[in-house]
Amino acid sequence: MVESIDKQWYVLHTYAGYENKVKANLESRIETMGMKDFIYRVIVPEQEVTVEQNGEMKVVKENDYPGYALVEMTMTDEAWYVVRNTPGVTGFVGSHGGGSKPTPLLPEEAEALLHRMGMVERKVVELDAEIGETVKVIAGSFDGFQGQITAIDNDKQEVTVLVDFMGRETPTEISFNDVEPIV
Repeated sequence: MVESIDKQWYVLHTYAGYENKVKANLESRIETMGMKDFIYRVIVPEQEVTVEQNGEMKVVKENDYPGYALVEMTMTDEAWYVVRNTPGVTGFVGSHGGGSKPTPLLPEEAEALLHRMGMVERKVVELDAEIGETVKVIAGSFDGFQGQITAIDNDKQEVTVLVDFMGRETPTEISFNDVEPIV
């Protein structure tokens, strides 16, 4: 089996309502089974919301994705086994069964989740291009494509680029990090 030497984020499927119990179980197993060098963090994506209970406003944590948790790990056979056999874990999202290794989250997906939870600051990137200019895509699904910028969203740090995909100009939102101006 192919093993990853890089730490990446994976999504775990758990029993609904047991996400925090799975987190506690997995953190305990990491300690007792000596997996600190392979399994780094376990997160249950939550956010604080204000709700009314018995006429009073209270701030409670609400699970963003019931039935799911995130784990940052280096995918080895041993680490996969420890996580997969943790009580409450029903499997990895992106695994096709039969002992196959799961697909990790894309780095930008993981960063967006961590940013929303306030666990990481999003890097501010400057783009030296304007609407109407042509850029080259340097990462992601459209790596190597060129297209014209039709919109710039500085808040999201994304540009909308018209790329020629299968003979059609397709508007695609791409991160500032993933494009460079053609000079």
